[in-house]
Amino acid sequence: MTELLDAVAARHFPHPPATAAAIEAFERQVGWRLDPDLRAFYMRFDGARLFRASNAPYSILPLAEVLRARVVMAQADTDSAGPSDWYAVCQLEDSNYALLDVGQQAHGRYPLRDGYREGFPDPYYCPVIAHSFAEFLSGALASGGKSYWLKALEEQGQ
Repeated sequence: MTELLDAVAARHFPHPPATAAAIEAFERQVGWRLDPDLRAFYMRFDGARLFRASNAPYSILPLAEVLRARVVMAQADTDSAGPSDWYAVCQLEDSNYALLDVGQQAHGRYPLRDGYREGFPDPYYCPVIAHSFAEFLSGALASGGKSYWLKALEEQGQ
């Protein structure tokens, strides 16, 4: 994770770090703890824009803007508007989001889903695109500013 964070610092547009108090307050408010990848990211940066200063293709949200996906995408915090355990963590240039699925964990990490606005909240149209934030960040940094997972989804027929 350190290498990925160093790449963000060197070539992208990170925000100053979140304070330990801000992280603790966030975790209390949402009722779940940041996994090790997310904690490392937010201790180093409280959000970042990747590739361009404005209209960035990846805009990793500051903690204060990490909200339930159903609130961000459907403007409602009800079960009919989407799962309560999906959170918008990165805004993409096409008005979609990368969603953190805190209802699942593998090896102590939360997976990320494609927050495809037109298909939200159907899991078929919002499949897992990374098994951890580190995997997502690695793919994003290597993407040249493109949604790196779309080609693989097309090949799978999604």
